[in-house]
Amino acid sequence: MLQRQTAAVVGASGYAGGELVRLLSEHPAFDVQVLAAGSKAGRPVTDVHPGLTDRAHDVFADTDAAALAGVDVVFLALPHGHSGAVAAALPDDTVVVDLGADHRLRDPADWQAYYGSPEHPGTWEYGLPELPGARDRIRGARRVAVPGCYATAITLSLWPLLAAGVVEESQLVVVAASGTSGAGRTASEALLATEVMGSMKAYKVGGVHQHTPEIEQALRTAGATAPRLSFTPLLAPMPRGILATSSAPVDADVTADDLRALLTKAYADEPFVRVLAEGDWPVTAATTGANTALLQVARDDHAGRAVVVTAIDNLQKGAAGQAVQCANLMLGLPEDAGLSVLGVAP
Repeated sequence: MLQRQTAAVVGASGYAGGELVRLLSEHPAFDVQVLAAGSKAGRPVTDVHPGLTDRAHDVFADTDAAALAGVDVVFLALPHGHSGAVAAALPDDTVVVDLGADHRLRDPADWQAYYGSPEHPGTWEYGLPELPGARDRIRGARRVAVPGCYATAITLSLWPLLAAGVVEESQLVVVAASGTSGAGRTASEALLATEVMGSMKAYKVGGVHQHTPEIEQALRTAGATAPRLSFTPLLAPMPRGILATSSAPVDADVTADDLRALLTKAYADEPFVRVLAEGDWPVTAATTGANTALLQVARDDHAGRAVVVTAIDNLQKGAAGQAVQCANLMLGLPEDAGLSVLGVAP
């Protein structure tokens, strides 16, 4: 029997927040006591998340620091730029897991350049357990910043090859497609079904996507010296999922088998990262509802590049699932408690 832990979710009405509530509601150790939702305070939870039928009698609450301070762990599932003020109002000994970007970046200049805010909220432990040494650091932390969804998929793709020194770190190229839930729940004409269905488009092209400095920072943590990333994101006509294709020039004497061996060794003991059998390629549907990253690698002999394809569910390993994974570590629970490794496709 696991020791019970009380939890609060701030931003519970959003897509990531709703997924987080779903996971915590089925978690063997968590009792969710506060569901805060800002502008939706006072509304029944099932008005917004009809699938959460066990919350049929609950309503969203206002974000109240006093109520939040009374629980064991606070999850912040807020838009970028909104977590810092809430976290600052909480006691220092409160365990906090931030799904937003406010506390990911170390360099205030990166925060200012990519998020447009002059006030950097500060840097917390980076919550990607699969990075070298990260798991122990997360276990010892009281505050953890969960990586962005694109950052998770791309960092998992590249760090083992960069750490081994077999690819050129200054010429990293990534094209990645995300489902529409990655843009959040705020109404937008660009996300109307009529605009999205049957079409794909690029956005934030030319090195301006906010995950760019985060990915380079994470790759430096894994051993790269000066990684340089060209990242092009795409909006795909699906609700959830990310498919990332990452490539870099590879040393001439490194074979496809060598690349596969590096990824296999890096993730051999990881519960949520799977290198697929040779010839099998990741598909986003296979990760739906699972806190799993699926990887495959090839050597492009024609171009002399290593190519890694990775699929994740952006609301699971890219957000809520990873937040629960980190909270499990921080609170001394089994890392895989309340999380699935198997997708629900079709």
